[in-house]
Amino acid sequence: MKTLFDKIWDSHVVEIVENGPTQLYIDRLYCHEVTSPQAFDGLRERGLKPFRPERIFCMPDHNTPTHDQDKPIEDPVSKTQVDALERNTKDFGLTYFGMMHPKNGIIHVVGPERGLTLPGMTIVCGDSHTSTHGAMGAVAFGIGTSEVEMVLASQCILQQKPKTMRISIEGELGKGVTAKDVALYVISEMTTGGATGYFVEYAGSVVRNLTMEGRFTLCNLSIEMGARGGMIAPDEKTFAYIRGREYAPQGEAWEKAMAYWKTLKSEADAVFDKEVSFRAEDIEPMITYGTNPGMGTGLTQTIPSAEAMPEAGRVSYQRSLDYMGFKEGDLLIGKPVDYVFIGSCTNGRIEDFREFASIVKGRKKDPAVTAWLVPGSWMVDAQIREEGLDKIFEEAGFELRQPGCSACLAMNDDKIPAGKYSVSTSNRNFEGRQGPGARTMLASPLVAAAAAVTGKVTDPRTML
Repeated sequence: MKTLFDKIWDSHVVEIVENGPTQLYIDRLYCHEVTSPQAFDGLRERGLKPFRPERIFCMPDHNTPTHDQDKPIEDPVSKTQVDALERNTKDFGLTYFGMMHPKNGIIHVVGPERGLTLPGMTIVCGDSHTSTHGAMGAVAFGIGTSEVEMVLASQCILQQKPKTMRISIEGELGKGVTAKDVALYVISEMTTGGATGYFVEYAGSVVRNLTMEGRFTLCNLSIEMGARGGMIAPDEKTFAYIRGREYAPQGEAWEKAMAYWKTLKSEADAVFDKEVSFRAEDIEPMITYGTNPGMGTGLTQTIPSAEAMPEAGRVSYQRSLDYMGFKEGDLLIGKPVDYVFIGSCTNGRIEDFREFASIVKGRKKDPAVTAWLVPGSWMVDAQIREEGLDKIFEEAGFELRQPGCSACLAMNDDKIPAGKYSVSTSNRNFEGRQGPGARTMLASPLVAAAAAVTGKVTDPRTML
């Protein structure tokens, strides 16, 4: 009997190459400005056109500034990349949501919220965090630029079929524990290579009880433990989320789609290549202390000693702590914070801003903290304003910026200065990821909000 992954994968196989890869049909290609220019140039050189242009959606997000988007981009590299995407989409007749377009935003936020991402789809993008879309019950994964060209030209891709893993998380999450904490906990337990070669399906009561926003966060971070992607079986929550969205099926097409979507679950006796399980009560609000997302700990725990690490990794472990300016046995609570960032394809959705607001309401931003609040899309921006969250932020001394990837990665103006500490709701804390010499601690919107108003790492449970 088949797993959910097998059902979707097998139904999209065009051809299996003997002793080689599988030719897989792709339902949706998302393109942004960073990984597509060479792919479009490749089409030109070969005199090709996109095979199924109606299945391709493009928008800039990585390089977009989060202020003054109505003015020309100042950074020459960013401007070149964004301009190239606009020109390429015009030349090849593709759908393009440019800066200031009401449908613009981070591609992994826009896809689901517009109903472009649907259960049962195969979805690719030249971006590792494409795994986000798996929360809708899709097989979604990141690809390289040469593969972007392949999909543009043929709407197919050559891939080795990954192995399957099910991660079950049972129980009930405690106060102040969010989907981000669940993800960081799982990665800390699995390590950054623990799911290499696998496609992960998340299951269990914790996963079923997560909101759609929480599921996006969990699937988004699958890649950080080496997985090819992550996914969650669609259920009534998924269907309610999709219903009525702009590109979602309507009328008779909706009924037909629903009949198919309801079959999208792993069979009761489906066999996974690997099964892993965790308990909700073991998870507390998390924070990272090192230079990869697996170096995370509960807020009440201390930084592990090098002795607790495998011998081969002890030197790099120590180097990581040196870079961060931390020591073995340190407790992170009370450590000073210079910057706070809420946003990215991990935590740039409406629920994330509601959580942030729940802490900062009636409080004031610490004057020593620079805070960047960046919605994941213009739709999220509109939701923030409709719900009056912008007023809560304003009264607390925060300013809402314009949508984009922002301080997740140093490809735009939002860079953390060298040596400064940032509590970030994004997905990666590699050396220099948020700017040369920047020191990043990954955390949930609640932990970020607590740091923003206290100026130091603080347990948000004391403020809820």
